[in-house]
Amino acid sequence: MESSRIQQIAYFLVTIVFGAILLKEGAFLIVPLVWGVFFAFALNPIANWFEIKRIPRGIAIAISILLVTMVVVGIFYLLVNQVIGLLDEIPQIQETLENKLKSSILEINELIGSGAINFESLSLSSLLNLENINTTIFQTGKSLTLAGIIPLYTFLLIYYKDFFVEFILKLYADRNDAVLTWATDSGRVIQSYLSGMLKVTFIVSILAGLFFFLIGVKYFILFAAFIAIMNLIPYVGVFISSFFAVLYIFLTTDSVTYPIIAIAVLWGIQLLENNIITPLVVGSQVKVNALAVLLAILIGGWLWGISGMILFIPLVGVLKISLEKSSDMSAFAYLLGDDVPISEKNENYWKAFRRKIAKKKSNS
Repeated sequence: MESSRIQQIAYFLVTIVFGAILLKEGAFLIVPLVWGVFFAFALNPIANWFEIKRIPRGIAIAISILLVTMVVVGIFYLLVNQVIGLLDEIPQIQETLENKLKSSILEINELIGSGAINFESLSLSSLLNLENINTTIFQTGKSLTLAGIIPLYTFLLIYYKDFFVEFILKLYADRNDAVLTWATDSGRVIQSYLSGMLKVTFIVSILAGLFFFLIGVKYFILFAAFIAIMNLIPYVGVFISSFFAVLYIFLTTDSVTYPIIAIAVLWGIQLLENNIITPLVVGSQVKVNALAVLLAILIGGWLWGISGMILFIPLVGVLKISLEKSSDMSAFAYLLGDDVPISEKNENYWKAFRRKIAKKKSNS
């Protein structure tokens, strides 16, 4: 019995290792497919609405993708114009940063009474070299080319949705109801998460953009979109986006008051989003605890980069639903969830434990 248990654990660990290798090495093919699945769930209601109007499925899907693409291209065009304007100001921003660094380091050297800190070694030019910029442009171009496959995946997945349902029914003919329930619940999680996060992203971008506009930030649309998009990466994204936004404000204003206000406001928006906006808009559809979310972000980032940091959160929600359907794995589903009830038995145990500790302290 013990050897069988050890064998099961060994199989489980081997599966995890080979699964991780497959996901990491096959990211070039798997990531666009997963994005396609997510967008297929998100666009399926729109395509269904056009089909109800007696529009052929292929045309209905094409119209849905075209409408979303037009919106995305419009936003992308607006952001590209702002990025081009910001790039034109990079030499001036670099000079300002170097001057402020030099001034601050001179003050520190005077305070310390030595020249221990060498400004030349901290020059921004060493960070903004041409090789790094070329690498970034190449990777961006590669990502954009890869993203062009996603609409094709989305179209085919929606078009053949009945085909996939029939495949599942044939594959699990002995338990159709359970499998269809799992597929429905998983689809609902993905659909609710995507639509909810889209609404949250829009709200955050409006709040951040309004603040940047009021304090006179020139490229307020770009920074608002950057903050809202990076907000999709919980815990990590807000710190990265806020750092660059506050740095730009610091370099383009003469007072330190504006950067401090920016930090406070952006932090306030983050608290508002985490505690009010997301619970109201997204609800508890994913129902995964913070520890599982953090691990999902780290593992997803290691395997698939930024895409993994975004995709792995709803994927963990789908995993939780799958584990709940299995009586043997339901405990792991509970481990991923955020429902932590305290039973009367546990409460009495902790009360007795605290009384015991208090009694030992009083006796000593």
